[in-house]
Formats: sequence, structure tokens, C-alpha cells
Amino acid sequence: MKILKSFIITFLSLGTLTSSAQKTNLQTFTLDKPYTVEKIQAPKGKKVKNVILMIGDGMSLMHIQAAWTVNRGRLWLENAQAVGLSKTPATNRLITDSGSGGTSLASGYKTSYHAVGVDPTGKPLKSLIDYAKEAGKSAGVAVTCRLWDATPCDFLSHNIDRDKEQELLAEMMNSQVDFVFGGGAKFFNKRDDGRDLFKELQKKGYHVSRTFEDLLNNVKSGKVYCVPFDVDTPLPDERGDLLARASLKGIELLNQNKNGFFMMIEGSQLDDYGHFNQLDLLMKETLDFDRTIGKVMQWAARDGETLVVVTADHETGGLTVHGGDLATGTVKANFSSKGHTGTMVPVYAFGPGAENFTGFMDNTDIFWKIKKLLKL
Repeated sequence: MKILKSFIITFLSLGTLTSSAQKTNLQTFTLDKPYTVEKIQAPKGKKVKNVILMIGDGMSLMHIQAAWTVNRGRLWLENAQAVGLSKTPATNRLITDSGSGGTSLASGYKTSYHAVGVDPTGKPLKSLIDYAKEAGKSAGVAVTCRLWDATPCDFLSHNIDRDKEQELLAEMMNSQVDFVFGGGAKFFNKRDDGRDLFKELQKKGYHVSRTFEDLLNNVKSGKVYCVPFDVDTPLPDERGDLLARASLKGIELLNQNKNGFFMMIEGSQLDDYGHFNQLDLLMKETLDFDRTIGKVMQWAARDGETLVVVTADHETGGLTVHGGDLATGTVKANFSSKGHTGTMVPVYAFGPGAENFTGFMDNTDIFWKIKKLLKL
């Protein structure tokens, strides 16, 4: 009897170990060619004329820790003068999505899961884009995803359901935004309702660039939509520093307004590779976002009146770092989920007003701090 009992305990233990092993998704990534990071001297003035809000979709402290490891202990993000933590729950769920989480960043209000730019009843909410335009400032958006995805729509559209993709793009036509860069051309002119949104934008006075080269070479001022890709932008190895260049072009155009500007820049596809549990592409996306942060911070330091805020809407993938080697740029990390998780996300700030973004805060607080500093 004792032998049988011992056998059963051993068998159950092996089953538990096997089950745990099956749930483990430990992966290793090595960055062959690290990039150089420099110390950026923060501006000494206190005036906030411009704000650039940078959102790493699904980015947590573990994403940053992993990226820091593979780049041999250096990130541009470390130039931030202030660091805080943001709480992200939706009104009806503890764990949010990019619709609800991004709407809180854009509008200062909590909303329901999957809602975009509206409150839980479906009432439209004004975003920082709207407030900036009302104050006589310019406003822009640059993302690496399709423009009908949740985060850009949080700032430019209104719908209770983020999956209403064609409706969201049609709603975007009502925004007074000055600069938009991203993918998603497919639903601008291949629509169920037969509308051609590119033509509608041209009638509204926008220059429509269907290639990035056209944006760079032919747009010197004015309002512009640049939509070079049918869906998302290409993989990081294929697109290179496209997000950084598009962001700087947008800043160049928006900064022509003597009253200043607000801009939202998103590292969009971090979220995708968190969902897919692909550590290699997740690291490449995170590092691309960090290099973009570096370019933006360098510009802000030269300008002297620009606040840069970097945060996330939620965490994706349940990433944890389990080991690695700084000398070789190797990280070992595990994904515990293919969905979002409820961990708080980091907030970083650089430039005048950065001291307002320390400690614990709700994601809605980020909106109200920006709105106050810009005097909107």
C-alpha cells in the first residue's frame, strides 16, 4: 500500500512538473550590434511650449530591462529626469486594452474596455489633439501601426468599439489634426461605403503622401497625412529608423507654429510581438522605440521649451527577465501570457515640467498634467 501511495505521489508530481514546463516560454535573444547612447543635457528653462507624448504600446519595466541588457546596459531612455508609475485599469475591467488605456491618456477620463475616444456611455471625449488645436497650437500623430488601430484612434476618433475599423477612419476625417503618419491605406480608399478618404482629405486642404519619400522631399509646410503602407509599417529590420525620421519630420512641420504643438508618437508593434510571444522582434521594436526617444530628446534639448513624456497604455505578454549577460548583450526572458497583464507601467519625463511626473499616478493624471503645463 505504501509503495502504491508513493508511486501515485511521484506520478502526480511529475505531472505537475510537466504541466509547469509546458507553460514556460523561456526564450533567448542576443543583440549583435549595440548602438551608442549619449548623455543629453536637459534644458534649464521652465517654459513648456510643446509636449511630445511617446507611448510604447504594451511596454513594461521588464521590456525596458530586457532592452537595456541586450544593448550592454545603455538606453537613451535613461536620460529621463523623472520616473513614475502609472495605474491602468479600465472602468469595467482590471486589465485594460489600448482602447481604454489610450483614451485615458488622450482625454483624462476612464472608459470601458475596447472603447475609443468615448466615455462608457459612448459620449465623445475631447483629446489633447482637440485641446491643442483650440488653443491655437499645432497637433500631430506618428505611429508604426495601421491608423485604424486603437491608440491613434484614441486621439483622433470616437467609437464605443475599437473593432469598427472603417467607422473609426471615417470619424478621423473630423479631427483638425495637422500631421499624421502611419499605415492603414487599405481602408482609406477600399471601403465598404465607397468613400475615398484620401480625396476627402485633399479637399480639406491636406497634402496626402502615399510614400515616405514624398513626405520628406515635397512637404515643407501645411497639413499632411502620410500613409505609405496598406496595413502596418514593415518589420523593424526592414523599415530601419523610419519612426524616428517620420517623427522628426512631423516635429519640423508642427514647430512652425509660433504657439507651439502637441504630438503623440507610438511604438505600436511592441504590443504585437508581446501577443505573439516573439522575444527577438519584441526587442528590436523596443530598441527602435528607444532610438526614436533618443532623437526626440535630443531635439527637445536643443529647443529648450519641449517636454517629452514616455509611457505605456498597458503591459503585453507577461514578460519577465530570467537571466542573460551584459557583456554579450544576451537576455533570457519568459512570456507568461499572450494577452495583456495588469502590472503598472513606467512613466518617464524629460525637459521643463518633468518633475511633475514622479511617484504613483493614474493614467488619467498624465493627461491632466500635460493639459495644465501646456495651459490648454
